[in-house]
Amino acid sequence: MNSQTHGEGLAGHGNAGLAALVVGAVGVVFGDIGTSPLYTIKEMFHPHFGLTPDAATVKGLLSLGFWSLILVVTLKYVIVIMRADNDGEGGIMALTALAQRSLQKGSRLSYVVGILGIFGASLFFGDGMITPPVTVLGAVEGLNVISPAFGQLIVPISVVILIALFAFQRFGTEKVGKAFGPIMMTWFIVIATLGIWNIAQNPIVLRALNPYWAWYFFASHGWHAVLILGAVVLTVTGGEALYADMGHFGKRPIRWGWFGFVLPALVLNYYGQGAVLLGDPSAVDNPFYRAVPAWAQFPMLALATLAAAIASQAVITGAFSVTRQAIQLGYLPRLSIRHTSRETIGQIYVPSINWMLLGATIVLTLSFRSTSNLATAYGLSVTGTMLIDTLLLAVVAYKRWPDSRRWVLPLCAMFFVIDMAFLIANGAKLFSGIGAWVPLLIGVVSFTMMRTWRRGRQLLHEEVQKEGIRLDTFLPGLMLAPPVRVPGTAVFLTTDQGVVPHALLHNLKHNKVLHERNVFLTVQTLTVPIAHRRLKIDELADGFHRVVIRFGFMESPDVPLALMRAGDIEGGICFDPMATTYFASRETIVASARRGMPEWRDRLFAVMHRNAAPASGFFRIPGNRLVELGTQVEI
Repeated sequence: MNSQTHGEGLAGHGNAGLAALVVGAVGVVFGDIGTSPLYTIKEMFHPHFGLTPDAATVKGLLSLGFWSLILVVTLKYVIVIMRADNDGEGGIMALTALAQRSLQKGSRLSYVVGILGIFGASLFFGDGMITPPVTVLGAVEGLNVISPAFGQLIVPISVVILIALFAFQRFGTEKVGKAFGPIMMTWFIVIATLGIWNIAQNPIVLRALNPYWAWYFFASHGWHAVLILGAVVLTVTGGEALYADMGHFGKRPIRWGWFGFVLPALVLNYYGQGAVLLGDPSAVDNPFYRAVPAWAQFPMLALATLAAAIASQAVITGAFSVTRQAIQLGYLPRLSIRHTSRETIGQIYVPSINWMLLGATIVLTLSFRSTSNLATAYGLSVTGTMLIDTLLLAVVAYKRWPDSRRWVLPLCAMFFVIDMAFLIANGAKLFSGIGAWVPLLIGVVSFTMMRTWRRGRQLLHEEVQKEGIRLDTFLPGLMLAPPVRVPGTAVFLTTDQGVVPHALLHNLKHNKVLHERNVFLTVQTLTVPIAHRRLKIDELADGFHRVVIRFGFMESPDVPLALMRAGDIEGGICFDPMATTYFASRETIVASARRGMPEWRDRLFAVMHRNAAPASGFFRIPGNRLVELGTQVEI
């Protein structure tokens, strides 16, 4: 049963089940977009935009923010893209797999779709490095409003919070996750209440709901208004998370949480901050905290810091999930993945990604030192991912939705224009000279590594196949002059079902024996989240079997557990774990300037291959049951 089915099943149990899922979704899904009010309005009036908080400008920016929430988050993600679920799962990797399944395998368009998906996932890692520092700094900067004397403590406190947040990851989110929902519900109730209280002081701000004010802002500021979209986009950062986390909760709870709770709270708070600016333009230094009564600023600071930590937690968890999907789809080497929950497969911890993110967030925090500086780097990766989502949606709609494409494709054209406007506005930050290139650099580096790994694996497979011996010629000869048989089962891990595994040849050459039963095992990762038909078993000769185990890209492969169930199917094999030995080849890569990729990419692939997690850990094979035999391959 996949997580989507599980989520919808709970919802089907009644209002209590749906309410619990809505609370859970509010705690996990909406953390990033829900903490945007901490810094968004302030960044709209950043000095480099040259705007003054007069009535027309405030209403124009509020109108732009409101209609961005309606068109980008509500219409695009909540209503349209959530229809494009891959067996209940969402996110850019799932959407890429769904789009590629719609196309002819090996076609040029399928290749382009794959490239777009990889680059979108690469940009997500850039977002994952920037979101924690920008949200935590945005919360802690409330100290400046309470007293300027606290200003020097903002960066140190933020660093301590970030270190504690990442250090906690190894314990898992299962226990604290139960508290996320109530805390974020409290956060949204509080910011909505503050919004209502401030709007009541200056209700004229509600006129900004009229799209006329957004049009008037563009008419008044011309092309300069496009650049200001680089700050307006902060209202929709985190929108992609609604789609990415669809598999954990289902569509209904996320839609109920958005329409019934989160969207109204965000709009009320943004408009409340606008009402404060209309009454006191000097509040532009930090409209969020200026909208809070003096007696409530310390409690608000504590609540905002908790909400920021939860928003960061959601992004970190998302980075772990995207990493696992990329590994399963063959875009990253095997990494050590630890499961932090016995009940929930999605709760994982990837140590190497965790410490890499921690190092990056600390460097960004110490380098940028404020949300205003970080906001210039924020947005480029988000808008790039949003644009790629639109392009992939158009492919899925055209190929898979013949009844709906008449209205979905025109919407995709509108989304494309909006996404391009946001991308151009954020692209202009590249010329500001204050670090807007950081997320792009992170994305390019991640993309290069994933493409290098994918291509390197292909070249390695071709070399192994070129030098390999075909099974259909090897087995008949072996049966004519069989070596000594020893009791037990030998499982040989191989990626090519038609070639004799190197580990078997080495075993015969050095040990001069053959096991009583020999299994050629291939692990396949499908482009669906959960594999429903797990095992396929074929008998090749006396004592020789070919076994194919399939996993979905959202699953963590457990080879021994899958083999334990091999006896339950027709023609199956009963595996005794204590009498089974696993054999795997461990290739040593030698870079060559005369073939394959450029030599620097060969060397990069060799480093990645050398540092990949061993098969024992990734496939959950007991270390005392695994024998690795080395071989040297030149690519």
